[in-house]
Amino acid sequence: MKKNNTFTIILPLVICTSLAVGIYIGAYFWGTSLRGDELSRLKEVLGYIQEDYVDTVNTKTLINNGIEGMLTKLDPHSVYIPKEDVAIANAQLEGGFQGIGVEFQIIQDTICVVTAISGGPSESLGIRSGDKIVKVDGIQVAGIGITINDVFKKLRGEKGTKVKVSIWRKGMRKVLDFVITRDQITTHSVDVYYMIDAQTGYMKVSKFGEKTYDEFKEALTSLKSTGMKRLLLDLRDNPGGYLDKAIKIADDFLGAKKLIVYTDGKGSKYDSKSYAEAGGDFEAGAVIVMVNEGSASASEIVSGALQDNDRALIVGRRTFGKGLVQRPIELSDGSELRLTISKYYTPSGRCIQKPFSEDYEDDILKRYKNGEFYHADSIKLNDSLKFKTTKGRTVYGGGGIMPDVFVPRDTTMHSAFLGELYSKNIIREVALNFITENKVQISKIGMQDFIAHYQVPASLFQEVLRLATREKIKYTSADLKRSTTLINIDLKAYIGRGAWGDKAFYPIFHQQDELFKKALQLFGEAALLK
Repeated sequence: MKKNNTFTIILPLVICTSLAVGIYIGAYFWGTSLRGDELSRLKEVLGYIQEDYVDTVNTKTLINNGIEGMLTKLDPHSVYIPKEDVAIANAQLEGGFQGIGVEFQIIQDTICVVTAISGGPSESLGIRSGDKIVKVDGIQVAGIGITINDVFKKLRGEKGTKVKVSIWRKGMRKVLDFVITRDQITTHSVDVYYMIDAQTGYMKVSKFGEKTYDEFKEALTSLKSTGMKRLLLDLRDNPGGYLDKAIKIADDFLGAKKLIVYTDGKGSKYDSKSYAEAGGDFEAGAVIVMVNEGSASASEIVSGALQDNDRALIVGRRTFGKGLVQRPIELSDGSELRLTISKYYTPSGRCIQKPFSEDYEDDILKRYKNGEFYHADSIKLNDSLKFKTTKGRTVYGGGGIMPDVFVPRDTTMHSAFLGELYSKNIIREVALNFITENKVQISKIGMQDFIAHYQVPASLFQEVLRLATREKIKYTSADLKRSTTLINIDLKAYIGRGAWGDKAFYPIFHQQDELFKKALQLFGEAALLK
């Protein structure tokens, strides 16, 4: 008992001294003007820890923890990245890496999936935004003080190697186990683009990385050359990225001198205004932008700019609400500080950033519990945060971009049975086995005929049920009635991906995408904005 009491007293002391050391080191690196007595006190604390603390202390670790502790007192998005982690942290936006293919945050000491990278092994298994990784290879990783570097060490690895992750997902009866084969993760920003019909183009942008604008321009040029007159731009689950790429993309839709975004920081040092230039590549055709709760940061800049300038109709659900600008600052030892220096504002004056609160990290879960994913009237709009677009339409601030047309999350074909099929990779396994054996015959059909007319053999659905039984996944007749259509669509989509890639996958996948289908019905309304 005495030992436990001693630990209870010492632990807060170590945390507090770590914070103090972090403040001291931060002052040293950044050249801030702490008073002499404050610096002396911090040096004094560090000296006593090094000389007299009962156990051997790793000063480097203590300093890193201290800096991280200090930043938690500022905002959720100011972060410190140790030297050894900087290259890895930049890889998803600047290059590629080998791993399981998820973007994540550590929230409340748990690895939370922000999004599964499109085309990667996690996305293909059905891992999705909001999933929480609680075990890796059977070892607990939640609630143990895991760091970003720890996550990289556990989840990244050589292509072809396997890792087992256990995931907690809201609404599931039990933890889901996935065996993921690591792969080379390429960081393409434009996942797919294609013509939906003779005049309607579709483009999915999954992030705003180093090459995003180049990929966007290539896709836009291709779509226009095949007759595109109107565009469906998909920014769902796009977590953001580089500000300049978002500005350049918005610029291509807006006429000269239209305000795209402005930032406001302390004083005027980091204040800025970005305007569209003349000669945008798609300034006339109707535009619809699809968003959801996973659309953040740069996605919100594009959505907000096009909405406030009455250039596009925003369709879907309220976006994440990340409107803080981080400046990357290289420190003297090669580590990096990403410090929040200003806030984003849309042209009408809306602050994109949602309010900070004690349950900030659980905001998405809170929205789910409040019914916001399913009912538009569950979104609490603040009349004191009303703003006007250029044509006088009312839009709301308070965090994130409120869509012009709300579309609820669709659950009509989902079931716990389907979730377990995804977790065991059964649908993809059946589809991949089939296309491996029949690729020559399938390819002869031709992609467009396959998309329009191909029917999945009934034997494949029976194979799904056989593998489900093998894996001891239970299901009822109600489960089958609810999910059979979606299982067959998924089988066809994965067969198409195996034969022709994402240009076949997405047109098939969109057959069950209610938000996509609703958006296509709204181009008449979008055209009126011009």
